[in-house]
Amino acid sequence: MPRHPNSHGAQTRGTIVRAAADLASVEGLDGLSIGRLASELAMSKSGLFAHFGSKEDLQLAAIEEARQRYVQEVVAPGLAAGSGITRLYALCEAFLSYIERGVFPGGCFFASAMAEFDCKAPGPVRDRIAECQHEWMNTLERAAHDARAQRQLPAGSDPQQLAFELEGALLTANWYFHLYADPGYLGRARRAVQGRLASEATPTGRRALRPTPQTGETSATGGQTTQREQR
Repeated sequence: MPRHPNSHGAQTRGTIVRAAADLASVEGLDGLSIGRLASELAMSKSGLFAHFGSKEDLQLAAIEEARQRYVQEVVAPGLAAGSGITRLYALCEAFLSYIERGVFPGGCFFASAMAEFDCKAPGPVRDRIAECQHEWMNTLERAAHDARAQRQLPAGSDPQQLAFELEGALLTANWYFHLYADPGYLGRARRAVQGRLASEATPTGRRALRPTPQTGETSATGGQTTQREQR
């Protein structure tokens, strides 16, 4: 029988899944086991097994928790910032803020998962990681397409290439920030994002990226959106 969302069992499952996602961001999804998680949560293995029948089920649940957290912390703030080039910039800034605030103790969950599974054989876990990453890249590409449609980027601009280059700066910042415990790499990524967008933007696009007089920060304002996109 399905559990009521507010039942004790559902609350316990939620606690387990949140801990699993945090632990996997540090130790990897392959390091995630029912025994390891039971030790982390001071629970019995049998208690955990009642919620997850296999390691793969636990891994997939951790990925879904990470996806929902990513949508809340990165995608939703980026989409709310406006449209076009301001949205593209805001999505990148939201990602860097998510890293800076330590939403996951091991940095970006999906950056870790990609590094762990990129060379492994296809399977449910690897496939789900790839799907989540594809959704994120599509979000960046759609913002770039929108910027081109608004003439904030030139007609010959390649949204897929632009998204790829921006993602490269974001992932590099994530890894170097954690490897060296140096927030300066986040600043480098912010300058890289700003410079890359400004170099390709039209005059209209550059005006949208211009620092605001009040804060000195790049403008990321515009019409509010109610669209909800997933990672």
